[in-house]
Amino acid sequence: MSMEKADDTAVALFGELFMADQLARNRISKVLPKGMELSHFSVLNHLARINDERTPAQLAKSFHVTRGAMTNTLNRLEWAGHIHIRPDWEDARQKFVAISPSGRAARDSAVATVVPLIAEVVQSLGADRVRALLSVLRELRIKLEDAAP
Repeated sequence: MSMEKADDTAVALFGELFMADQLARNRISKVLPKGMELSHFSVLNHLARINDERTPAQLAKSFHVTRGAMTNTLNRLEWAGHIHIRPDWEDARQKFVAISPSGRAARDSAVATVVPLIAEVVQSLGADRVRALLSVLRELRIKLEDAAP
């Protein structure tokens, strides 16, 4: 493949990724429970899946956002009662974040509204095609993470 053709393919790939990301975010945001933002859902979902505590810095790194952005999200989730933030008993400068029972219920409620929307898209594309796409997207994500500064 010529360099020009490869460049065109790369531009088309990222154009499609950005548009699909924007459309998916908009559709999911519209069906989330009142007051829940996509960032809130993402953090609650992550904490529910790992079923363990994380520091704000670890969460910021996992989501590729600044510590300030993560702190803002965590403050809102704590205010809503969806997470517990506790000090590290060995290092007072550090905190740990865990999902609360209220947060787990909010996450489960959000999942119940989001899954039918996502399942509809997967069904229309075909599960086998989506599985094949997932492996490529996962590999792309890993390459981009490895290339990150």
